Amino acid sequence: MRILVVGSVALDTVRTPFGFREEILGGSATYFSLAASYFTGVSIVAVVGQDFPEEHIDFFHRKGIDTSGLERQSGRTFRWKGEYGFDLNAARTLDTQLNVFGSFNPRVREEHRTLKFVFLGNIDPDLQRSVLEQMERPTLVACDTMNYWIEHKRESLKRTLSQIDILLINDAETRQLAEETSLMKAGRIVLSWGPKTLVIKRGEYGVLMLSSKSTFGAPAFPLEDVSDPTGAGDSFAGGFLGYLAACGATDDSSLRRAIVYGSVMASFNVGEFGPDRLGSLTYPEIEGRYREFKKITHFDDI
Repeated sequence: MRILVVGSVALDTVRTPFGFREEILGGSATYFSLAASYFTGVSIVAVVGQDFPEEHIDFFHRKGIDTSGLERQSGRTFRWKGEYGFDLNAARTLDTQLNVFGSFNPRVREEHRTLKFVFLGNIDPDLQRSVLEQMERPTLVACDTMNYWIEHKRESLKRTLSQIDILLINDAETRQLAEETSLMKAGRIVLSWGPKTLVIKRGEYGVLMLSSKSTFGAPAFPLEDVSDPTGAGDSFAGGFLGYLAACGATDDSSLRRAIVYGSVMASFNVGEFGPDRLGSLTYPEIEGRYREFKKITHFDDI
């Protein structure tokens, strides 16, 4: 099943202890779409400026990503500049220029309104609900958010959470949203507001998934070399939801496998700057790392 993703497409400038890249392709919808494209079709709803390089549009097309919902407006493209220290779990934002993204009002094309899988990227919760109002009974809705919306639009965000199936956020955001220091307690509070499943991203420490019936934890795939963690969470979400859309199932077993596929996609993404590695992957590489992951986490009862 094809996925509709609504989010940002940006130009990033990133510095880590392992290098520096300027004005590279970025944005939540970018990383999500590239990761998900290995499992299913993806249609983007986003906005870019007149300065957005055509080569990036071609890149999307080569990966089979539908950009008919990608608006090009007069003005400059959203830009983000950040740096990481040796603690690669946290980025320090140096500059954010919203530009055309600042007035983004997502419009879902007629042919996309019947899509059954929807991912609402990290945008204003009012806009997230406006997208849902344009859709015709999707089967599964997943969304992301961030500390800014939790702090400044908390009640609006809670209204959005009452309308979704899966929330994917990190551990700090979970605690902030629930106003609770215990991660497990915080997760249960968030679930009480509507989502059927909460997926808590914990960076190099892995993923915790909670629902009313199940708890599941998985480590991150162990890597010797990490170049750039930008987009890791969105790559995880793309692999996670892409697998669910491909298999057309949302039972507990499918969700657990989706967690591992999401972790696999994130592990590839962080190996190079920007989304380059997601662009050059092959499906056999993904399956190979999935099998490695199974071996690493396998154990027998004594």
